[in-house]
Amino acid sequence: MDFVTLNNGLKMPQLGFGVWQVEDDQATTAVEKAIEVGYTSIDTAMIYKNEKGVGKAIKNASVPREDLFITTKVWNSDQGYDNTLRAFDESLERLGLDYVDLYLIHWPTPQFDEYVDTYKALEKLYNDGRVKAIGVCNFDIEHLERLFAECDVKPVLNQVECHPYLVQNELKDFCAKHDIFVEAWSPLDQGGDVLKDEVVQEIADTHGKTAAQVVLRWHLQNNTIVIPKSVTPSRIEENFNIFDFELTADEMDKINKLDKNQRKGPKPSEMNMR
Repeated sequence: MDFVTLNNGLKMPQLGFGVWQVEDDQATTAVEKAIEVGYTSIDTAMIYKNEKGVGKAIKNASVPREDLFITTKVWNSDQGYDNTLRAFDESLERLGLDYVDLYLIHWPTPQFDEYVDTYKALEKLYNDGRVKAIGVCNFDIEHLERLFAECDVKPVLNQVECHPYLVQNELKDFCAKHDIFVEAWSPLDQGGDVLKDEVVQEIADTHGKTAAQVVLRWHLQNNTIVIPKSVTPSRIEENFNIFDFELTADEMDKINKLDKNQRKGPKPSEMNMR
């Protein structure tokens, strides 16, 4: 496993395991398998409705709690200072934990303009020692700049949609300049066309790896934190086995050039669902 050091000094595995769109009972089995394979970073959220299942897997794990890195998120309908503090307590209860390593705002939902107050609640949780780090998801540059102006604790990361068809160079450069990591959700384009791309396939053949392994390796070498999701045991193992090869500078460049600014999810500035 490779680790990154966040801007508050906390170490985080660069490869984690995501459970978006995984049913609660399935999440227990999938997370148990992931931990068995070697994952120690698990990413969930209230809106995924599988925090209980994730919590069961954590409780059953042979790995000590302090060696695991658990992330969850506050959903849009729970934004606002007091609502966020309540939502956090409810997430902790479902997870069966007394702290989480990372707590994130799921979307800025700019139409409702509550993300600053929500982030101030995250700051309180951080200052009270109930979370080890705080950050955001799906924040554009303008949203981050507002946090810088109105809040005190810098986010440690920004979790956004990112894959070879949506490279996010401008946002990555901005985050790097401010010592904020980018974490990629849908890192494999949700199993879409990226994995069938001729360039990716050719590089995979060269290394004797799968297209998914090549794309995950590309993320790591771009200094991006990555959280692939799978419920298939063989895929969970496959996605973890990316530390025994390296892409050349030319291969990295070829994948970077696949960028189409093509999203699977909504634009953060337009996503106001609650």
